[in-house]
Amino acid sequence: MNPCHVLLPALLFAVSPLCHADAWPSWRGDLLGSGVTQETDLPLEWGNDKNVKWRVELPEGGNSTPIILGDRVFVTQPVTAEKWRGLYCFDRETGKLLWKNGLVYEKQERTHRSNLFCSASPTTDGEMVVASYGSAGLVAYDLEGNQLWHRDLGALDHTWGNSSSPLIYGGLVLHYHGPAKNAVLYGLDKKSGETVWQWKEPAWKPGERTDGFRGNSDEGVIGAFSTPILIEGAKRDELVMSFPMEMKGFNPKTGEVLWTASGLNPLVYTSPMYSDGVVVAMGGYYGNSVGVRVGGDGDVTASHRLWQEVRHNGGIGTGVIHEGHYYYHNSGGVVFCDNIQTGETVWKDRLPLSGKSWGSLLLAGDKIYTLSQAGDTIVLNATPEGMEVLAENTLGEQTNSSLAPSQGAFFIRTHEALWCIESGE
Repeated sequence: MNPCHVLLPALLFAVSPLCHADAWPSWRGDLLGSGVTQETDLPLEWGNDKNVKWRVELPEGGNSTPIILGDRVFVTQPVTAEKWRGLYCFDRETGKLLWKNGLVYEKQERTHRSNLFCSASPTTDGEMVVASYGSAGLVAYDLEGNQLWHRDLGALDHTWGNSSSPLIYGGLVLHYHGPAKNAVLYGLDKKSGETVWQWKEPAWKPGERTDGFRGNSDEGVIGAFSTPILIEGAKRDELVMSFPMEMKGFNPKTGEVLWTASGLNPLVYTSPMYSDGVVVAMGGYYGNSVGVRVGGDGDVTASHRLWQEVRHNGGIGTGVIHEGHYYYHNSGGVVFCDNIQTGETVWKDRLPLSGKSWGSLLLAGDKIYTLSQAGDTIVLNATPEGMEVLAENTLGEQTNSSLAPSQGAFFIRTHEALWCIESGE
C-alpha cells in the first residue's frame, strides 16, 4: 500500500508532498505506521569512518526516533538536570542546530531507567510539528520553532513511563495519553489543541486476565506503549489501537468505538500492523498475539479474529509486513517471519552481532533494516525462505531508537549523538 493512500481523498492535495522522499513525517513514516519507505537508494554499508555525512552531539540520551521534513530534522530531547523537555530542529545537510524549544516540568514522573523522558517521536503535516512530553503535555510548534499551543492532559503515572507518539489527521491531532489509570485516547483540534473527542480507557485491575493469558498482571505491568495507526477502508477510515487485553477500532473523526477484539495480554509495547485487510497486534515479552480482519462492528472476537497465539514472540519494537509476511524481532535478538493470515511462524533465526533491540524495523524495497541497542544495523533480505543477512554495520554507540530515512540517507539517534548516514559519491 502506498503510504499516501491512508489519507482522506479531500486531504491528498494538502499533504501529498509529505509522501515524497524528502519526508519521514512521523514515527514509522506514515499514518499507517508501516515502517515502509519507497526509497531504493539508501546506504547498505556504513561505520564510524564510512558513509558518515555528519554527527552532532546531543546533551543526553533519548529513545525517540527523528522525523524529517525537507531540509529539517526534528527530534525530541530531555535535559534531565534542568527538568527540560523539548524539541530540537537540525539542518538536514549540515547537522547545524536551527532552533530548540521546550518547557520545564517541575513535578516528578516515574519511568523505567531505560525509558528516558521524551521517548515519543514528534509528527508534522508540513505546517506544524507536534511533540508529546508525557506528563508535561502535548505541544505544537510552527516550523520556525514558535509555540502555537500547549495542552496539559494531566500527569501520567506508570512505573515504566510512556512512549506513544501523536499523529496529525486532517484537522485533528490524534494522541494516546497513557499508560496510566487515567489514560485517554484524544482527538484534538489541530489549530487550538482543544478536545474534539476523547475515549477514556477502562482502568484494569490487578489479577484480571484475557482469554488464554498465562502471565503476571500486577499493576506495574498493565499498560499500552503503542502508537495508534490510521487505516483507510472502502467505506470508512479506522483508527486502530492496541490496549491491554484487546484491540479496538475507532472512527478517527468522532472517537466512536467501531469494534473490539479481545485476546491480548495486560502489557503491550508494539504498535498494530496492517496489510491486506488484516491488522496484527502483539503483546510484549511472551504475551499474546492476534490477527483481526478490519471492518467489523461491536465485539468482533468471534467473527473477525483470524487467529490468536498465546505466549508468543513479541518484544518492544514493531515489525514490517512484506508480501503477506510479518517480520519482527524480540528484544533478545531473534527475528521471526510469520504469515499474517494464519499467525504461523514460517521461520526464526538469531541476528548476528549483538542483535538485542528496542527499535522497530524498516522496510526499503525487499530489504529490512534493524537497529540494535549496541548501535549495530543488520540488513536482511525480506523473504519467507529464511534469514539472509546482506550487511552488518556498527556505530559503537548505545541506542533504543529506530532508523529514519530521507533523500537517500539514514538518520540515527543514539544516546550520544544524531548521525546522518549517506553513501559517498
